Amino acid sequence: MTEAMLRMLGAGATAAAYAALCIAIHARQRRLRTATAREAAALSADDSKPPTLVLFASQTGQAETIAWQTARQLRAAGTSVRVMELNTLDAATLGSASRALFVASTYGEGDAPDGASVFAERVMGSPPALPSLRYAVLALGDRQYTNFCGFGRALDAWLHAAGARRDFDPIEVDNSDPVALAAWQAQWGDAVASDAAPAAAFAPWRLTTRVLLNAGSAGAPVFLLGLTPQTGTMPHWASGDLVQIAVANDPARPRDYSIASLHTDGELQLLVRQEQHPDGTLGTASGLLTSTLTIGDTVALRLRPHRAFRLDGNEARPLILIGTGLAGLRAHLRARAAAGRTDNWLVFGERQAAHDFLCREEIEAWQADGVLQRLDMVFSRDQPERFYVQHRLLQSAGALRAWLDNGAAIYVCGSLQGMASGVDAALRQIAGDAPWSDLSATGRYRRDVY
Repeated sequence: MTEAMLRMLGAGATAAAYAALCIAIHARQRRLRTATAREAAALSADDSKPPTLVLFASQTGQAETIAWQTARQLRAAGTSVRVMELNTLDAATLGSASRALFVASTYGEGDAPDGASVFAERVMGSPPALPSLRYAVLALGDRQYTNFCGFGRALDAWLHAAGARRDFDPIEVDNSDPVALAAWQAQWGDAVASDAAPAAAFAPWRLTTRVLLNAGSAGAPVFLLGLTPQTGTMPHWASGDLVQIAVANDPARPRDYSIASLHTDGELQLLVRQEQHPDGTLGTASGLLTSTLTIGDTVALRLRPHRAFRLDGNEARPLILIGTGLAGLRAHLRARAAAGRTDNWLVFGERQAAHDFLCREEIEAWQADGVLQRLDMVFSRDQPERFYVQHRLLQSAGALRAWLDNGAAIYVCGSLQGMASGVDAALRQIAGDAPWSDLSATGRYRRDVY
């Protein structure tokens, strides 16, 4: 048998193995969706009185998890409930409800999370009268931001102004504070569902590789890190998921990073930009990962599902990937390449082509192999005037509309300030306000921004 034939057989075996894996993952996701639907039906099985609405506004999934735990607790106490994402709630449904519990995250400086952006625009923009509604708000936030719990507070003020009556004052949670969460749980009786999934425990992972990707850059250094579990057993995660890093001097505030690889790669990879404070000290987590740790050292981390940024539901669509944060986009492109999907368009921005073309060989190989149907690299400082990804989108408005008309989904990853807001404004201008809202409502517009 010739070497060429052996390579073809090997490639065929790899493709077949990946196809089998995809089928298994799809079947698992279908079972999970079926189980969730059955659970929702069971939670609202008592039709003798209107159900209590348990509504969540989530970005990374924490609010959704708490909402389901709250629903199980209420159901265990004999209350009929209906769980909904806030974006799926319309004014008529809210107006006919007698009681609603809101679990609301805040994004950035007081903004609605993506899971509530359509509700904030369509329903909160023209407030209904809600004199018959009793409600409560659990607001999730982070005191590092100026507008702490900004969206939760705005939601409470809006409900109160519409005539709804508070069951009790809003409960505000700073970075998953267990005392505040316990105060929320205490409102719904002593019964706590035994099947409520606990948060995954932190475990030691070993640093196996660390490579500087932007030598000579005028910006902060960016490193590609590789980590493997100390146990030797590689857990499963999906492209789009996050990892949380625990730091010794701030254990209550783990840091989130987008995962840049697939679990089938045999290594959890991160792209970490080293943060440096004005006094010269390094950021707590980025300094640990990019400087303090040496190869072979371990760091405590845990996987965190990021369902709002997964490909779930968009696997068969063309994909437009946009941003200045490459990690999550890279993982999605690896998944698409492995699945044989070539209808992918990457729009990525950095400083200078000479120093900041991150993962260049891999990206150019995807372009050469046809995995990337279109590639737009945007280097903001390679011309006299600053030029960013949102400008390239506006230049390519016709092509973008054609992709959207063909059913494409959009994934945005990177900085919330500047890039994400600029991209959002450009997409609204290109698609129009109503189609843009429909993209969000149907899960075709997803963001992992920070």
